[in-house]
Amino acid sequence: MTRSRAVAPLPPASPDLPATLDPLTSAPDELRGLALEERLLHGLDLSNRTAHDLRVAESRFEGVDLSSSAAPGLSMRDVVVLEGSWAGVNLDAARLERVELRGVRLTGGVLTSAALTDVSFVDCRIDLASFRFSELLNVRFEGCRLEEADFYEAKLTSVLLSGCDLSRASLAGATFVRSELRGCRLEALGNPERLRGVRMPMPDVVQAADVIAAAAGIEIVE
Repeated sequence: MTRSRAVAPLPPASPDLPATLDPLTSAPDELRGLALEERLLHGLDLSNRTAHDLRVAESRFEGVDLSSSAAPGLSMRDVVVLEGSWAGVNLDAARLERVELRGVRLTGGVLTSAALTDVSFVDCRIDLASFRFSELLNVRFEGCRLEEADFYEAKLTSVLLSGCDLSRASLAGATFVRSELRGCRLEALGNPERLRGVRMPMPDVVQAADVIAAAAGIEIVE
């Protein structure tokens, strides 16, 4: 076994927000095609809404509920999202650039065919979520729950997964470039052979020996 000389993933660029944000005190009547810029959204209930092509820039979400909303085509640039539930949200074909999400619940979220550039997920629950056909560039997952997440045909470039639970996640058709896994749970990981080329610390490799053996077609005997 050789030690990797591959280049480590780049850290995501941080969101660039103005010093002062204009509070949005009530939920807008119409979210479809709405443009929000330099706004602070705190504790708003935007669940079960139609929000196609919603555009958000240089803004901050705090405890906002977007659960079960349909927001395909969402565009976010320079946005910080703190807590709140986005469970079951539909973000098909979303475009996220310089976005940081902390403590957000995204269980069952749909991020198919999305483009994520310079995005951080920290202490988020993203289990059962779909990243099918998505492109991730300079993305960090730290301390996230990703059980049964679906990365079918996703392209992950310069992605770091640190302290995440990837149990029963699916990597069918996924490709990794300049990416790294650290301290992740990989039990029953689907299509582990797609991890080819990722960087992992030696202790993690030893701990995931059964997954790596399965990927290599090695039969473990007593």
